[in-house]
Amino acid sequence: MIVDSSFSKLEKFCIKNNFKGYDPFDALNSNFFIFFRLNKFYLLRLIWLQFFKIFPINLRTVADVKKDYNSKGLGLFLSSYCNLYKINPKKKYLKKIHFFINQLNLLEVKGYSGSCWGYNFDWQARAFFQPKNTPTVVASVFIGYSLLDAYEILKDKKLLIKSRSICDFILKDLNRTYDLDGNFCFSYSPLDKTQVYNASLLGSRLLSRVYFYTKEKNLIQEAKRSVDFCVNKQKINGAWSYGNLDFHKWIDNFHTGYNIECISEYVKYSGDNSYDKVLKKGLDYYLKNFFTKHGEPKYYNNKLYPIDLHSTAQLIITLSRMDIFSKHKSLIDKVLNWSILNMQDKKGFFYYQKNKFFTNKIPYMRWTQAWMFFSLTEYLKIQNES
Repeated sequence: MIVDSSFSKLEKFCIKNNFKGYDPFDALNSNFFIFFRLNKFYLLRLIWLQFFKIFPINLRTVADVKKDYNSKGLGLFLSSYCNLYKINPKKKYLKKIHFFINQLNLLEVKGYSGSCWGYNFDWQARAFFQPKNTPTVVASVFIGYSLLDAYEILKDKKLLIKSRSICDFILKDLNRTYDLDGNFCFSYSPLDKTQVYNASLLGSRLLSRVYFYTKEKNLIQEAKRSVDFCVNKQKINGAWSYGNLDFHKWIDNFHTGYNIECISEYVKYSGDNSYDKVLKKGLDYYLKNFFTKHGEPKYYNNKLYPIDLHSTAQLIITLSRMDIFSKHKSLIDKVLNWSILNMQDKKGFFYYQKNKFFTNKIPYMRWTQAWMFFSLTEYLKIQNES
């Protein structure tokens, strides 16, 4: 089958590279850029990073940017091998599970209220600057979820304790923006006060799942306050903008998928079914606005390009988490087949983005390979269960 063959080629590529690679946002790791102290200036950091992110030819070797592990990517790979072990409990998959757990332990950021992780590069966004290894709610939550996936297989309580510790980072170290009802939005990191809805919902997602194991009422109560804040930001048509800042008003594919997935996970682990209408509106908007009749995943609600396979991966994951994979399998297969046929290289890796006039074929490990790896294992796991 096309999915089995695609995954086999992708896995060989990732193993060959030892799961290390470049990232769309790693340009500030350039030793050339650092040597000439260009990293001291906000505008130069922003321009340099965006140039490397957009330019379709990989200049990282010239700029002396090294391939490296990315903690969020490792978390996605860990969840992937947990899926593979569930399909077929082979020793080689168990060995990979332990490998990724060990690597994540080495990359954990110290000095905060709980366990947490960041990215392996300085990151300059329009809203904030985050130095290398600044812990974020996004990276930490994906890792927390992967550790719980491993906990369900290994029954090692240290993994549950580690995931519970991430909740302390979320609750004690992240900043909060409150609304008039006392609900709040978690910040992206301890260094900013932005309102990015998918990031806050990801925090709620982990709090909810840990609550499922520990039954600590505080975890689910705080999760609900974050969910309510973000639900109140849903538009009448079911969409969410990325955030509240003027330059965060776009509506995109995979972050919409995040939002729906996170709310549905909160419902699943809390037993709170008061969000049915929110999820229905969000899902209807998502399915109707982000995929073409040919199976192309649109990036924005109103624009096709750049086609980014992060969106393909999130479609599979969102519908799987909501337990409606089978209901929408025809759409999943159409989008996945288009993605494999048009965006997978003969060497096994997936391209970063397809634009109207060119395709960026740089094989980013976290952004594209890890996400497609995880989504393909999710597809194969459901296929195996049916």
